[in-house]
Amino acid sequence: MPYSELLIKPMREDLTGLGIEETRSPEQVDAAINETKGTLMVVVNSVCGCAAGKARPGVALALRHSVHPDRSITVFAGADIAATERARSYFKGYPPSSPCIALLRDGRIVYMMERYQIEGRNAQEISHELTSAFDKYCQPQEQAAATSQSS
Repeated sequence: MPYSELLIKPMREDLTGLGIEETRSPEQVDAAINETKGTLMVVVNSVCGCAAGKARPGVALALRHSVHPDRSITVFAGADIAATERARSYFKGYPPSSPCIALLRDGRIVYMMERYQIEGRNAQEISHELTSAFDKYCQPQEQAAATSQSS
């Protein structure tokens, strides 16, 4: 049985308030993954304490970095059940985990931060890990704009 929307609304808003798009159906997940050129961050949100005190604040800090994914989406484990299952189907080689944060490039997973990597860290450490992944896998925004203008 899914979590009550009244309970999770503020938890959803922690991410949507950052501009991260909610994907609440398998079709929305597929569309986001298939339509995104470049990098896509997928945040599997959760009601657990490590999502509240570590993952969501870490994502918020990381998105302040000069380099970040071209697009970011979220699903909510325990609420958007079918959407979460669909998102996880793209995480080949990784067991289900919530919260977790994945980076996909052109629909293929290139980076994953699983729950066990979130639990023992604080928000700043998570942000540092994410920004390192952004630097490695995401094209700087100025370079992406220049590349698309020259095409």
